[in-house]
Amino acid sequence: MPDRGVLRRLTDPRSLRWKIAAGVAVAACAMALGIGILVHRTTWDRSMNIGRGNALTALQEAKAEFRGERPGPPGGRFYKVDDELPGALQTSLASEPAPVFWYDTRRPLQGPWMWAADRVDGTALAVSVDMGAELRSLQALDRHMWYAALAMLAVVVPLTLLAAELVLRRLRRVADTARHIKHGELDTRTRSRGHDEIGEISAAVDLMADALQDRLRSEQRFAADVAHELRTPLTALVTSASLLPESEATDLVRDRVQALRGLVDNLLEISRLDTGTEETDVRTVPLATLVAESVRRTGLEAEVSVTGHPVVETDPRRLDRILTNLIVNAHRHGAGPVEVTITETGDGASVSVRDHGPGFPAELLNHGPQRFHTGVAERGRGHGLGLTIAQGQAQVIDARLTLANAGAPDGGAVATLELPGRRSFGSDGASRPEDSDAYR
Repeated sequence: MPDRGVLRRLTDPRSLRWKIAAGVAVAACAMALGIGILVHRTTWDRSMNIGRGNALTALQEAKAEFRGERPGPPGGRFYKVDDELPGALQTSLASEPAPVFWYDTRRPLQGPWMWAADRVDGTALAVSVDMGAELRSLQALDRHMWYAALAMLAVVVPLTLLAAELVLRRLRRVADTARHIKHGELDTRTRSRGHDEIGEISAAVDLMADALQDRLRSEQRFAADVAHELRTPLTALVTSASLLPESEATDLVRDRVQALRGLVDNLLEISRLDTGTEETDVRTVPLATLVAESVRRTGLEAEVSVTGHPVVETDPRRLDRILTNLIVNAHRHGAGPVEVTITETGDGASVSVRDHGPGFPAELLNHGPQRFHTGVAERGRGHGLGLTIAQGQAQVIDARLTLANAGAPDGGAVATLELPGRRSFGSDGASRPEDSDAYR
């Protein structure tokens, strides 16, 4: 079954594919219309010339018959002016040099006629010739030109769509490359070999990606080097702070030293996540037990509720790091009570952490967690690294972290971690002993 996204893209009238097809169809219709009008007009003029010629021949024969030189014409009729000569023809004959011609369409059911009139020895003679055959030929020609135009559109539009698809495929490759780079896949390239305008765009995107990758790696190395260099003097600072005599000033110094130590550790962790060298130690763990232990180690209050008996395969140390950051963030920037909900799903499990504070700021929801950016100043203190680390660790363990606001009257922010793959269970739905042993 075709993917809905592909079908939506193929049927979207705003797509460049349909705009190109519409432009080509309009151009083809305009060209067919122009050629049709030209052919129709030329054929019409030719039919009129043939009709005048036939009428003039019939008139010459009518003159000879009028003079008694030969019998009447087999294909025409002649009238005296005083009898049945049409009024329009009489007017033309009186005002224009003879012979005069008139295309008669007064009787559509009988078909058109071509009249020719002249004066013979002061008497007006007029002859009419049937033009029905020429009219039917012209109508048949018009129909065939319409059929040809429709057949041309039936061939040109699909060919245009096919040709446009070849171009759009290259453009989509450039767009996909840009999206991959946006999501951190810095090694992605378009690798286009064309020498046209799209090839120039692809080459420019590749050059931009190369420059961006070099700059980001340089910044990552710089941050990692700074964090590593800070560890040595920080260790000495921690040791020195522990030797200070007990006092209020000492407590303040120790608190700031611990904050600095946490910041350096976070920077080192982020630098490792950026390099993509992190390796996971996957184990089968009972999720409820792990979450309860994580909440206990934070020393913060949180209401834990469990639905089902979720067991997942994941790295317990990294999952504990994610949950710790989410719970600390809920207390630091939100308000109590903090609720942790564990839900067993059909293809895994989810853990949501909700507070009852003002919720996540719009900028964070729109752009995601950013380093050293906590949204708004009044939401509390911090370096803006907690959610960044949680998101990075979630990617390492193939989990999905989403941030949203509760939308309830009492407000609150909700962070949901979706974990893939639930593993072996007992017949009663509870986790098997080996699962808990694996965690322990």
